[in-house]
Amino acid sequence: MELLLRQNIEHLGRTGDVVDVKPGYARNYLLPQGLAVAVTKSNVAEIEAARAAAFAEEQGRIQGYKDLSTKLAETSVTIESKANEEGHLFGSVTATNIAAALREKELSVEDRHVRLDQPIKEIGVFDVVVHLHTDVEATIKVWVVQQKPQ
Repeated sequence: MELLLRQNIEHLGRTGDVVDVKPGYARNYLLPQGLAVAVTKSNVAEIEAARAAAFAEEQGRIQGYKDLSTKLAETSVTIESKANEEGHLFGSVTATNIAAALREKELSVEDRHVRLDQPIKEIGVFDVVVHLHTDVEATIKVWVVQQKPQ
């Protein structure tokens, strides 16, 4: 049975794609959930208009991410943490800590955007990738310094 997708469905297709699915899948899931509609001229025109609007919105979002990326590239973050004499931290600096430090500088970055292979466990300067979108990344400098005794 051929249907026109109204939104992206993982492992099936993207908005506006015409897909061939089994009748039971269409009847019991896609059609009742409003995820797909029958292939007609009016439905195709409606979906194409929605697809164009979504594309324009995505381009605007990507431009916002590019602007944020240029600000991030000029930014460095300093994180204080307790450490021993050799420079090994008693804890670790995670993506959550880095994202929080960026938010303190009024840069809206979510925890999931900060990419660390593993938590930082030493004092030093580290290059950290902030992955904002599939097309937009920025690299920031993270300074991990020893916390001053109180």
